[in-house]
Amino acid sequence: MFRELVARLTHPAPAPLPETDVPHALAALLVRVAKSDRVYLFEEIARIDRILAARFELDPVAAAKLRAEAERLERALPGTERFAAVLCDCVPYAERLGILEALWQVMMADGVAHADQQSAVGAIETALGIADYDSAALRDAARSIP
Repeated sequence: MFRELVARLTHPAPAPLPETDVPHALAALLVRVAKSDRVYLFEEIARIDRILAARFELDPVAAAKLRAEAERLERALPGTERFAAVLCDCVPYAERLGILEALWQVMMADGVAHADQQSAVGAIETALGIADYDSAALRDAARSIP
C-alpha cells in the first residue's frame, strides 16, 4: 500500500484526453500534418492557431489551448483514420473541402512541400472522401498564400 501511494505521488495519472469532437479532430489533423516531416515549426504552429481561431471563432488564447489539447490527442491516438472519420461523418463535403484547404495551408506554412507532409495530406484527403480535382485546386490555392 505504501508503494502504491508513493507511486501515485511521484507518477501522477496523466490528464485525461479531450473528447474527439470536430474541433479537436480538425486540430489534431492539422498538428499531424505539421509534424509529419518530423519538424514542428513556429510558422506551422502560428498557422494552425490562426486557422482554428478563424474556423471556430476563437480568441488567440482559446485557439492555442485547442491546439495544445490536439497535440496531446494527436500523440495518444495514432490512427489518422479516426480523426478523418469523425470529420467525414459529421461534416458535409463543402466543409471537408475547407478542412483540406486548411491542411494544405499548414503544409505550406514554411514554404516547402515536404514529401512526408504531402503523403499525410494525401491519406487524409482519401479518408475524407475528397475528389482529386478538388484537392488539386485547394493545393494550388494554398501555395499562393504567403
